[in-house]
Amino acid sequence: MKQSAQPARERILDTAFRLFYAHGPRGVGVDTVIAQSGVAKATLYKHFPRKDDLVLAYLDKVDQAWFGQLRTAARAAGADPRDQLVGMFDALGSACRREGYHGCAFINTAAESEAGSEVHARTVEHKRLVLAWVADLARRAGATDPDLLARQLTLLLDGGLSAGVLDADPATPAAAKTAGRALVDAACPGG
Repeated sequence: MKQSAQPARERILDTAFRLFYAHGPRGVGVDTVIAQSGVAKATLYKHFPRKDDLVLAYLDKVDQAWFGQLRTAARAAGADPRDQLVGMFDALGSACRREGYHGCAFINTAAESEAGSEVHARTVEHKRLVLAWVADLARRAGATDPDLLARQLTLLLDGGLSAGVLDADPATPAAAKTAGRALVDAACPGG
């Protein structure tokens, strides 16, 4: 079997990313990751001593991708924080249309991880960071209750991610964006 020029750690992580996202971390054994990444067992354990270490690295990679997509979509909407709060919903459209879309990796992983575990804590931390970012945008947009608006908008984002896998209706992202606009307009007077 010809080995990739990609470093072993990255091959392992890319393989885990693909498998964990498709089947959930609990549904994929370390032996499958080893076989599909083409590394020796010792190599995997050198880079990821525990399966949880690999799952945490996977979640970090998902966090960079998804949070990056949210910020990019928000910035693409312009400089006005009100528009950015609505524009972030454009990230749903690209996420939900992606081949092999299985919903939010954080929600999926949280559902199969034990409360209080490192893995579960990492899923909660991701959601907390997104909420804080949205609350900051809401404050800058002049929301009367930025924390409430952030909670409402992140619930709408999570619902859009879930609906993308449950009903796969291509109209869902636009519907979420329209609802987001209504929430922002109601919460940010004078816009």
